Amino acid sequence: MRLLRIIFILSAAALGVSNVPVASAQTKVHTESIRPPAAAQPLPEEAKPQTASPSRPDATPLPEVITDLSRLPEPVARMRQRILDAARSGILANLVNVMRSNETMPVFSLDGETDPIAYWRANYPDSDGVEVLSILLDILEAPYVHVDVGTPQEAYVWPYFARMPMDALTPAQRVDLFRIITGADYKDMRDFGAYNFYRLGIGPDGTWHYFVAGD
Repeated sequence: MRLLRIIFILSAAALGVSNVPVASAQTKVHTESIRPPAAAQPLPEEAKPQTASPSRPDATPLPEVITDLSRLPEPVARMRQRILDAARSGILANLVNVMRSNETMPVFSLDGETDPIAYWRANYPDSDGVEVLSILLDILEAPYVHVDVGTPQEAYVWPYFARMPMDALTPAQRVDLFRIITGADYKDMRDFGAYNFYRLGIGPDGTWHYFVAGD
């Protein structure tokens, strides 16, 4: 090792190189790689906290979602209870009797049908139409909205999704929605842009205006 050092110094002198540092055989040179900090990775969507939908500055203000039944006018509360009682009976004719006692026959079809029982049986043949009574209970037991206040179209509407854009629903509200519709229905509604399953409207004077599905 000593001989090699002497040869290295003499060679450097012959080449005219001066001030050549000579490391001791005992010296260890430590090197360290400098790594840039890893770029922050975005959280997957399902891992992000979600408490509400983002604001929609260009959209119409969303209606108030109401759960307090005591805020219903007495005629509306009375009609709602009559409908619920008829639906719980499991007898289609009982519901039709409530419809016929109304000021006008509520709209139950967008196709101009005139016989509610025949219409429901045709749409739900496996249950002889009774499935519609279960749907009606789910609808009326959901929160509601009070819409078009002060206009001839003023009404109390169930479920509140009927007046809510699908992209405005919070995670908790989607849970409410899935108590009434399926995941496939939800996908179709997202594509369509609005809730289009059954909804029910009662005027402030207690007139039952509609119980209908569709767009």
